[in-house]
Amino acid sequence: MKSLTFAALIALQLALAPAAQAELSMAESAMAKMIEAEQPRSIALLEKLVNQNSGSLNLEGVEKVGAMMRAELEPLGFTVTWKPMRETGRAGHLIATHKGKRDGKRLLLIAHLDTVFEPDSPFQRFERRGDVAKGPGAGDDKGGMVVALAALRAMHATGTLKDANIEFHMTGDEEDAGDPIEIARADLIAAGKRSDVALCFEGLIRDAGADMSSIARRSSESWTVTATGKAGHSSGIFSANTGDGAIYELARIIHRFRTELPEPNLTFNVGLVAGGEQAILDEGKIRANATGKTNIIAATAVARGDLRTLSGEQATRVKDKMAAIIADHAPGTSATLDFDPGGYPAMAPTDGNRALLVRLNAVNRDLDLPEMAALDPLKRGAADISFVAPFVDSLAGLGAYSTGDHGPEETVDLPSIARQATRAAILMSRLSAEKR
Repeated sequence: MKSLTFAALIALQLALAPAAQAELSMAESAMAKMIEAEQPRSIALLEKLVNQNSGSLNLEGVEKVGAMMRAELEPLGFTVTWKPMRETGRAGHLIATHKGKRDGKRLLLIAHLDTVFEPDSPFQRFERRGDVAKGPGAGDDKGGMVVALAALRAMHATGTLKDANIEFHMTGDEEDAGDPIEIARADLIAAGKRSDVALCFEGLIRDAGADMSSIARRSSESWTVTATGKAGHSSGIFSANTGDGAIYELARIIHRFRTELPEPNLTFNVGLVAGGEQAILDEGKIRANATGKTNIIAATAVARGDLRTLSGEQATRVKDKMAAIIADHAPGTSATLDFDPGGYPAMAPTDGNRALLVRLNAVNRDLDLPEMAALDPLKRGAADISFVAPFVDSLAGLGAYSTGDHGPEETVDLPSIARQATRAAILMSRLSAEKR
């Protein structure tokens, strides 16, 4: 007798099983067992993905990681396409589609192929140490893609994937989005508009040791304030003819930002300041060159910073306050406020998102796992799911748990891969079986 494949063995168990354990169906119990049994396969895939550099600007490397993911998804019945994005200065996106029942709920899965670590980074290789592993993108977001694949393989083996409608979007520029953003995110936004649920496989966050879920993520936008004044001899500072100068005007603005803008779920950082007789930003707006003397009133001053809000309404309101502060000029000065194009919108907390967390916690209860609370949105940044959140119920944080992300100590908790994949497989199976 020929040996059975693992998938065939699972199918046989489903046929012979007398009843489900706890509140899990027979298929769900089988998925949990399969994901645990295939943990070595998941870790091996993670190592392979991590060892291929895919910094956002390493276009060839991002494409190679996309090819690795294609090889995993096509055997599961997905139609996989590569969407080039060279026009935005980035490699492109991998889009995998699985068509099931016409009236079934449509799920959108989101992850990303790229990392912050470019080929010149000294941090390049996967290194396992027991139940943890270090490596570039081990958690963010190659660990997330491995979680999604482990869940989809289990769904395929137990039959719950057969009728599921799933689009899996893996962007190639999440860490450094292409320009213009309207083109870079057009396919993702379109997918969000035709979906019923969006699930983001970026990393799980733990707070005080407890697994948390994300029903909200804040926006991320960059701004520039440029102040101008009348150059002249320093002995005339504050006079009616000369006024306060550019640096004092910029200081007034920043101080009023600090004292008048604060409110819940809002942060606004000032990351770069320069002023003098001349102050010029470089092309990337990350360096400044300033010249001046102590006896010359500054003619120009510039500040760069970011703004993070929890909703579009909050962003509009805060920007209006910023504009009013800018317009209230000190004597003899002027100032402008500009926002960079291509910022990330907010993923606002909605009733639909909260309902998804209720569904996830039903899975947790059936798995005898602690329920997950909603993470404080101040504790995580913006992500691709924010682009679709205005159109579809959304849940984030379904990827692996990791620490030290974006740095040379990025370390993934390997057991979290199986736990998160089990949660995701059951949640996706239940959601996709529902009618639209």
